[in-house]
Amino acid sequence: MTGLKIAVIGGGSSYTPELVEGFLKRYEELPVSELWLVDIPEGEEKLRIVGALAERMVEKAGVPIRIHLTLDRRKALKNADFVITQVRVGRIEARIKDEKIPLKYGVIGQETNGPGGLFKGLRTIPVILDIAREMEELCPEAWLINFSNPVGMVTEAVLRYSNIRKTVGLCNVPIGMKMGVARLLGVEADRIHIDFAGLNHMVFGLDVYLDGQRITEQVLDLITSGDRSGVTMKNIVDLGWEPDFIKGLGLLPCPYHRYYFQTKKMLDEQREAVKKEGTRAEVVKRLEEQLFELYKDPHLNVKPPQLEKRGGAYYSDAACSLIRSIYNDKRDIQPVNVRNCGAIASIPPDSAVEINCVITKEGPKPIAIGDLPVAVRGLVQQIKSFERVAAEAAVTGDYHKALVAMTINPLVPSDAIAKQLLDEMLEAHREHLPQFFKHRSFVR
Repeated sequence: MTGLKIAVIGGGSSYTPELVEGFLKRYEELPVSELWLVDIPEGEEKLRIVGALAERMVEKAGVPIRIHLTLDRRKALKNADFVITQVRVGRIEARIKDEKIPLKYGVIGQETNGPGGLFKGLRTIPVILDIAREMEELCPEAWLINFSNPVGMVTEAVLRYSNIRKTVGLCNVPIGMKMGVARLLGVEADRIHIDFAGLNHMVFGLDVYLDGQRITEQVLDLITSGDRSGVTMKNIVDLGWEPDFIKGLGLLPCPYHRYYFQTKKMLDEQREAVKKEGTRAEVVKRLEEQLFELYKDPHLNVKPPQLEKRGGAYYSDAACSLIRSIYNDKRDIQPVNVRNCGAIASIPPDSAVEINCVITKEGPKPIAIGDLPVAVRGLVQQIKSFERVAAEAAVTGDYHKALVAMTINPLVPSDAIAKQLLDEMLEAHREHLPQFFKHRSFVR
């Protein structure tokens, strides 16, 4: 077997040890010979720390994977077989702004939803499209595996505004939901199958199966009964749902649905959390500082368990299983973000959706579900409209498109508040949004 070259853009991320662990576990089926970790100059110190840990992990595993660290993205992309993007444009400081500013206007501040999700997309999409253009030149046959949030919006942009067709958006939420159901039932995860369909962070479990037998109602009953026998359900349905609503819905929601179905409660919880410990981004910043202190330990040669607090659970299972299945033409079923191609009837065929796919060497083939239940169809369509308009704004730098995107997001209460939010956040992120400031300045 020919060794694979994998480039990780954003290689200095705290998540990278999870990814390295995933490749090591699958080495017999996925013969990675070169793993290139790439970052920007501002992230060089973290890149060196993570790279040294990666080298120790590889040495402990005794496999012939060469770790390369570089700030030269083009060098890493040259002749790559797979490119993984896990970038955070503006770093954690930008996320703190995304979460704090909306709260001033009585709006949820969250990394991938609402105004925060919009601005993360506006910053991230141009960078991913630059990478896509470089891939066309340097590794035209490579697969682009994007883990950068907001995954759905980024996938939408790559499909619409680049020539890259071998692209997949990836999220660990569906696999987390599957693992949560398995823990709830006390069974092995490979006995559970869930029919996933929707959008990234707006995905539903339409049906749940155990050993091929449909058990959707039983799972929903267990989730809403309050008897979880000590099982943490944060990756399925968080505490605080109205049980009769979940039973009436008849679907397995993902954690992010709370922002839309329990907006006031989530806003109140967020405000209280900010008072006690700061925004989630500020909590993550402290966690990352602790993680990198651990990573510096020259005796550490495994992924530390503390990484799970960062929110990266099942990252390697999602990313590495996908790459392994493409490489080996596994034809197994995995939930990923791809072009719809008619799989969900009420979403345009050329739009990105998150849906179960058969994973082949030609890429994921979406499994048609017909349509989403009418109870959730409208919300999913609204979020898709938001993603479409937001992606266009990110590419064009059109202020008015960005304002429309902000206004039509369900978490923003009015056009007037949308404009205030947009203006303040554009100024706050000016350094990373040059497309909005090239031709003219906007007026507050």
